[in-house]
Amino acid sequence: MKTTPRLRACALGRRMLAIALAGTFIGAAPAWARREASTPAASIEIRRTADGLPHVRADSWRGLGIGYGQAQAEDALCTLADAFVTYSGQRSLYFGAEGKPATRSTFGEAANLDLDFFFQAFAGNDAVEALKREQPAELNELIAGYAEGYNRHVRSLQSQRGRTGALHACANASWVRTIGPEDVYRRMIAAGLAGGYTHFIPEIVKAQPAATAPPVPADKFSLSSRLDIPVGDARGIGSNVLAFGQAATGERGSSVLFGNPHWYWGGPDRFYQVHLTLPGKLDVAGVSFLGIPLVMIGFNNDVAWSHTVSAARRFGLFELTLDPADPTRYLVDGVAEPMKARPLAVAVRRPDGTVDLVRRTLYRTRFGPVVDLGARNAALGWSAHKAIAIRDVNADNRRIFRNFFRWDQARSLDEFIGIQREELAMPWVNTAAIGRGDGRVWYADIGAIPGVPDALRASCATPLSKAFAALDPATPMLDGSRSACEWQSARNAVQAGTLPVDRMPSLLREDYVANMNDSYWLTNPAQPLTGLPSILGGEGQALSMRGQAGHRMAGALAGAGESSAKGLADRLMRTTQEARSYSADQFKTVLLDGACAPGRVELAADDAKPRTVDVRSACEVLRRWSNRAGAQDRGVLLWDAFWERLQKIPAQEFYTQAFSAAAPLQTPAGVNAADPRVARALAGAVEDMARHGWALDAPLGEHRFARSEGRQVPLFGGCDIEGYFTVSCANDGDYTMGNRSHGNTYLQVVYFDRHGVQARTLLAHGEPETAVANGPGLASVARYARKDWLRFPFREEDIARDPLLRRVTVRP
Repeated sequence: MKTTPRLRACALGRRMLAIALAGTFIGAAPAWARREASTPAASIEIRRTADGLPHVRADSWRGLGIGYGQAQAEDALCTLADAFVTYSGQRSLYFGAEGKPATRSTFGEAANLDLDFFFQAFAGNDAVEALKREQPAELNELIAGYAEGYNRHVRSLQSQRGRTGALHACANASWVRTIGPEDVYRRMIAAGLAGGYTHFIPEIVKAQPAATAPPVPADKFSLSSRLDIPVGDARGIGSNVLAFGQAATGERGSSVLFGNPHWYWGGPDRFYQVHLTLPGKLDVAGVSFLGIPLVMIGFNNDVAWSHTVSAARRFGLFELTLDPADPTRYLVDGVAEPMKARPLAVAVRRPDGTVDLVRRTLYRTRFGPVVDLGARNAALGWSAHKAIAIRDVNADNRRIFRNFFRWDQARSLDEFIGIQREELAMPWVNTAAIGRGDGRVWYADIGAIPGVPDALRASCATPLSKAFAALDPATPMLDGSRSACEWQSARNAVQAGTLPVDRMPSLLREDYVANMNDSYWLTNPAQPLTGLPSILGGEGQALSMRGQAGHRMAGALAGAGESSAKGLADRLMRTTQEARSYSADQFKTVLLDGACAPGRVELAADDAKPRTVDVRSACEVLRRWSNRAGAQDRGVLLWDAFWERLQKIPAQEFYTQAFSAAAPLQTPAGVNAADPRVARALAGAVEDMARHGWALDAPLGEHRFARSEGRQVPLFGGCDIEGYFTVSCANDGDYTMGNRSHGNTYLQVVYFDRHGVQARTLLAHGEPETAVANGPGLASVARYARKDWLRFPFREEDIARDPLLRRVTVRP
């Protein structure tokens, strides 16, 4: 690592220095951004209804963007401002090189310096310009307007600097700055890369030729564990989706959709709920990531849709054979090619206030950047003879938000499906959708997927890739020494190196489709999807317990004998929030029969004499427990501790009947309750509770809660590992749900009747960024806690009669 002579911060002042460095290292705002900023905007209205939900109405695309940008900034300025610093590659300038973002996100928890180099490399001006060129003019106007609306709020705060009180904790911070459209495009680029490059940020930006020490990962996962997480930084980041057609609703031409992302409760990828209206052109409601001026999951008056994280791989690896004389040259068909060395410089503020430039070089190949995974597995490092390149299909996918823009305006399920097939843009998600007056339901994992059919994988295998396949069968590793091993392109492909649409899974049904982040193959057990490339996530694989619970629920609802979409929707709202533990429903009774028989359990100690634990009270608590994780339920905490310890027993020894693809919803089945490790797991759970100081029958809500407006709000649900369909997972070693947790976020149940769309929604973490950080935003959090679904006011008359309606007119 090299540094230039220090620059004194006092020479320009903090704000001027930041502006100067932004122009130097990221690039000044391009001409198109300056031109669009001068385009006049039309009248804009922000109306807020119950729980502070904004309904933005305007009569121009730019005006709509202004209203949305201002609304998001009002509710989440600190999170947004911090994120825009990240995407512009300036975290080290404001927060120091070694620090990390305070909240979690899809780009993990890499150090600031690594994040800066990453976003400079992959979200610089060239990438921004390329993305903008691919968008419709109307969307570019919306984006420019969003930046302007955000800036209006920032400037308003700056004019009140020193007098803003508790409105925004960051209002006086130097890193809260105005933005340009380019900042929004960078944010879009970051969203697209969440299923690929962001898995290995340090290993990409620190990769150096034949380094003596490979880059240290930013997380503690093994390579196989890291690859087992499709998006984000934890298992369980994903979603549930259930869609029911006319065979389930009992009403011809009707359908019902349930969408339920399990996502971040804080940070830049947090969901924001909004209703956007441009009369005659757009009327859509739902959620988007912060910083995205579109609805990404939601509904209009004709279609409704939701997503789950896909099991398909959106990236692949290439084994490079290096030139023996130069580790920055690699052989393709026997000819040496030089890697493209791109020098990068990041401004770093030191503790004494001075600023250095830190320089690195990023190495790219025809296949993608070099990634040094040697710290995770020595065979995958950058040596003098071998290296690994990584390619992310979404690095060249500039259609993602164009697709959402078109979906937001879709007028039928057939149009919605046609857009998905035409754009092939979805980055790392499955999609389920329904349409008005349509009794069918749609599932698809159709999007940007690497063009790696199994025949190519087999013909381009190397000894290393075969060994890697045993570690991770989904990610393709191909022979980079042969040009024939590059990803294949479909005829008339919208993007080079992608699978054709007819090799991706999709399904139209009239009963139901469902996905809980498992493979596409069991979208509906009556019609398994088979014969597709293994890069899509595999077939015949065991479902998660959450997946099994979801299909059990879907099958019961589809066969409930309802006679209307409304009836099924009402039942669906109740059933999906029951928070049942699938593991307890399936195995509790037999496990307790085995573990409780002795009454007292002998435990060996590592550093003391063996001891005896009385498990009789624990057994009584668990036998009385309803197997539900409601806030008032007693036994949940004890079961969680018990089940977590049981997971340490190898599955082949724990279950008496292994998983079978022939009976995917019935297996694995049976447990070896007589195994002495089962009784010891229960005894260990009793001791775990004692160490926490928790009563064995403590109500869940005493420990699983959110803090909002000075109140402790008891919550329901649990983590994936225990098989909860309803997810609340603190992921920080305790049960408190806050802005570093993940779980249910935005929930929607949608159907259509003669009046149009009917939607019920919940926003678990609230709209303001402070809602689960003990600040303002209690209303939505409390609504979620009491399972009080909001009848979403979509039509103008519904908005007008909302008793909490507040109107703000924004003048252009």
